[in-house]
Amino acid sequence: MSQLLQRGKALLSWTTCRIRYSTPQVEILDWKTKKQLCYLDKVEPNATIREIRLMFHKLYPRWYPARQSIKLDPKGKSLRDEEILQHLPVGTTATLYFKDLGPQIGWTTVFLIEYTGPLFIYFLFYFRMPFVYGLDERFTSSPHPVVNTLKCFCLAVSSLACICHSFHYIKRLIETVFVHRFSHGTMPLRNIVKEHSLMLSVWLWHRAAVEMQTPCFLDVCKNCLYYWGFAAWLAYYINHPLYTPPSYGKKQINFAVIMFLLCEAGNFSIHVALSDLRRNGSKTRKIPYPTKNPFTWLFFFVSCPNYTYEVGTWISFTIMTQCVPVGLFTLLCFIQMTIWAKDKHCTYLREFKDYPSLRMPIIPFLL
Repeated sequence: MSQLLQRGKALLSWTTCRIRYSTPQVEILDWKTKKQLCYLDKVEPNATIREIRLMFHKLYPRWYPARQSIKLDPKGKSLRDEEILQHLPVGTTATLYFKDLGPQIGWTTVFLIEYTGPLFIYFLFYFRMPFVYGLDERFTSSPHPVVNTLKCFCLAVSSLACICHSFHYIKRLIETVFVHRFSHGTMPLRNIVKEHSLMLSVWLWHRAAVEMQTPCFLDVCKNCLYYWGFAAWLAYYINHPLYTPPSYGKKQINFAVIMFLLCEAGNFSIHVALSDLRRNGSKTRKIPYPTKNPFTWLFFFVSCPNYTYEVGTWISFTIMTQCVPVGLFTLLCFIQMTIWAKDKHCTYLREFKDYPSLRMPIIPFLL
């Protein structure tokens, strides 16, 4: 009996040692200096990267989880929150590398700031504030009835353009709050400027923003400069007292309005379809497919129909207003969205072997 007890104690002791030995330990180093930042010795084998981030945050409160980039290799990709430690190619002592992503800002906040500005800026020009156009007599009256009739028509076009412009950005605000689901909850403040780097380079107000002193405010201004700056530029010419209406009159305007509404409906339908792929809060990327909604059938031909409809919206707005600044804005939109669409298309091809071969990034059969 005593021998059995001794064997039982030995087995228990061996099992305890085996458990202690097999329990992984995590060493976190700085990705650049390779200096050890912390050593976590009480980590469960099934712990996720998110849980490790939280442990690290307790030791370094200034580096909250959204600010952390945890990697297996200093030059490798960041590990996802849902990845499990024991499934990673590490031994009993896992060496991870930490990179500070810098202060973060929520994507929802970024988009709300970006899209709210154009609404109010456009109205300043639409209501023709005195400090915008002045009170020149030749802008306000004319003795010729034909000229006055033309001015009335121009005002009608300007009003319609204001309604469409406001509708577009109100829709974007509603989608930001109720529709969009972001795979990453935040973005680095220092990267905001990269969001529209191509478009920012053409806008003259960039120089004024550079002269600001507060870094965070500067970055937010740069990110919003594209939307806010172009909204002011477009509105200035569309609502100018000397604005001339489209060449083909009501036919051109009616065609543009119909195209505008169809593209807006298509854009909204695509955003809803993409949101439904992550209805349960999942961050796993899935292949989007057409639904019963006819506007989603563009998925048969392109990977990013939301960009296709967005470009179509601005093309229709260009036809409606027949304004050169609007055309330039549309061209820049197309260039930037083509870049985004190609990147997303390549990601789909890389991650899914069965991805539909007929699809193009943004334009069916062409691009």
